[in-house]
Amino acid sequence: HEVVIESPDHNTELELLPQTQIVNSLEAFRERVLALKQNNRFKYILIFKNQGASAGASLEHIHTQLIALPITPEVVSEEIAGCKEHYEKEEHCIYCDLITQELKDKRRIVCQNEYFITVVPYAPRFLFEMWLLPRSHSARFEQCEARHLDALDSLFKESLLRMRTVLNAPPYNFVFHTAPINGNHDNYYHWHIEIMPKLTKMAGFEQGTGFYINPTIPEESAKILREAQIKN
Repeated sequence: HEVVIESPDHNTELELLPQTQIVNSLEAFRERVLALKQNNRFKYILIFKNQGASAGASLEHIHTQLIALPITPEVVSEEIAGCKEHYEKEEHCIYCDLITQELKDKRRIVCQNEYFITVVPYAPRFLFEMWLLPRSHSARFEQCEARHLDALDSLFKESLLRMRTVLNAPPYNFVFHTAPINGNHDNYYHWHIEIMPKLTKMAGFEQGTGFYINPTIPEESAKILREAQIKN
């Protein structure tokens, strides 16, 4: 379990940092994953942020966490199995198909650049949930080339700033979804970052069924985020 502290400033948040500091953080994430992959005990490496007490943060100072696990979590295995099933049926990565569809439809796109795109997914679990994906197929975040980190940094910062502007700096979580260390998932898995504002709480219905209730359609959420007037 490691903690990456993105800034010495106690009173700031990730989206408010200069882009150079965000790039440094992304480089730190990547280098730590590459180093931890050398340990044969580890099967999966998770990068995540809890921003705000209601999102699970126990420390006020800006930080992101990295946990290396001796097993692949069930939720990750299920996601990979779904990707593999789609690939075997369609001979395409499901996320690549998703990106193609979103670029054609345009209504759920929040922002994009040459290498990355942020969308509100078609069936979001949470209000104003966003997914940030590389536009070119890649299964592993740690394989992100240095020349692409600037583009990732730019869109990551913009996505978080849009959320901050629209929702008045909400508590949130983000999670890096990347392929497990072992196994050849390169053809059908596509790494991405899921950004989830904490605007509602799971209650009895959600806990009893595993269903998510989202009262806002994704096209409306994307439009609000896309049209937000942000300051870099």
